[in-house]
Amino acid sequence: MTDSKMNAEGWETAPRTPHKIKPSVLIAVPAGNFLMGTSDENIKQLQLKESDWAYEWSDNDLFIAEQPQHLVSLPAFEISQYLVTNAEYYTFIWDLGHRLPRNWPGYTFPEGTDDHPVVGVSKIDVDAYIQWYNTKTEMNYRLPTEAEWERAARGEDGRIYPWGNTFDPWRCNTSESAKKGTTSVGFYSPSGDSVYGAADMVGNVWEWTQSLFMPYPYRPNTNREEIKPKGRYVVRGGAWYYTRKLARCAVREGVLPDHLSPSIGFRLARSL
Repeated sequence: MTDSKMNAEGWETAPRTPHKIKPSVLIAVPAGNFLMGTSDENIKQLQLKESDWAYEWSDNDLFIAEQPQHLVSLPAFEISQYLVTNAEYYTFIWDLGHRLPRNWPGYTFPEGTDDHPVVGVSKIDVDAYIQWYNTKTEMNYRLPTEAEWERAARGEDGRIYPWGNTFDPWRCNTSESAKKGTTSVGFYSPSGDSVYGAADMVGNVWEWTQSLFMPYPYRPNTNREEIKPKGRYVVRGGAWYYTRKLARCAVREGVLPDHLSPSIGFRLARSL
């Protein structure tokens, strides 16, 4: 790479070869019903195994955003096996001169984090990336809805974590793992993968979804996926500096679309 380019913030790009643009590795999730949300039985299981915090959460109604648990029917879809990485996002910045992620030290990502999930990107940035990526790949990627995300994370049986109902710090990147930062995508595979083979569905980084943060029950094909500049959008999965409390398949938080955080990234999805 001999020519330098300037991004939107005026930084000269780094002398790195951009990542080759190629379609995302997708996992097919079949059509069907699944249990969405947290049941009273799930809470009892957590109180039995995670009593240091689960009783407090229950007493303070902190599970309410995840309830009631309900049956949701979804058509078949595909979801990325891995989160979008720094190297992949760098190619987007190189090509368009889009603004840099908040945590990058200057004009590029930190050394040695090529295959770590990109963070410090807003939903607005993510939407721009997806529009660019679809043009380059001639595909029709999008963010997953929160229902699709949860289905891909927990399967059909309402399990608490992607691997089952007992937390295991060796299967995901949370504060209990003491990594003190993001890990490369798939670092905990296959032991931490979901039943469909999706990696890092809990821990490592929160993930943007296309769904507005609204009370349950979730109903597909409603106004939950509308674009609202001042709406709060659901992020899923917990992250590296949060505890196991939030590394559950049913946990959901609402975030403004312009929010930038060192703990929020994204993965892609596609309708079938």
